[in-house]
Amino acid sequence: MKKTLKDIDLVEKADTFARYLSGGQKRKLSVGIAIIGDPKIIILDEPTAGVDPYSRRQLWSLLQSRRHGKVILLTTHFMDEADILADRKAVISKGRLRCCGSSLFLKNKFGIGYHLTYECYYYSIYSCITLTGNIKIL
Repeated sequence: MKKTLKDIDLVEKADTFARYLSGGQKRKLSVGIAIIGDPKIIILDEPTAGVDPYSRRQLWSLLQSRRHGKVILLTTHFMDEADILADRKAVISKGRLRCCGSSLFLKNKFGIGYHLTYECYYYSIYSCITLTGNIKIL
């Protein structure tokens, strides 16, 4: 238990009730509880949401060090987190599985970067201009 508290950087809060921890500390505590006992399957729902960048990277390192011989199922909105922690990614949208595969497979299929489609309408007395296009941010 002391090793887990050290791993999640909550040693100084060992005697504090969970209700008095900050949101980020509660997230770290949840991850610590999930890994106690060396389970073979770990399920985490957005483990780094609301966590500061330093603690986020620390939790990533912890999960990477503990992943060998385990299945870690996690949800996230951060694609960089998914790239770092997951061997395979699944994208769910509107309650349906949209795609699944490795980072390489998904990047080959859908491209690298962000695709933004925009429509801009400008109305004036003299003209109406409609612009549409795609932007690829690398």
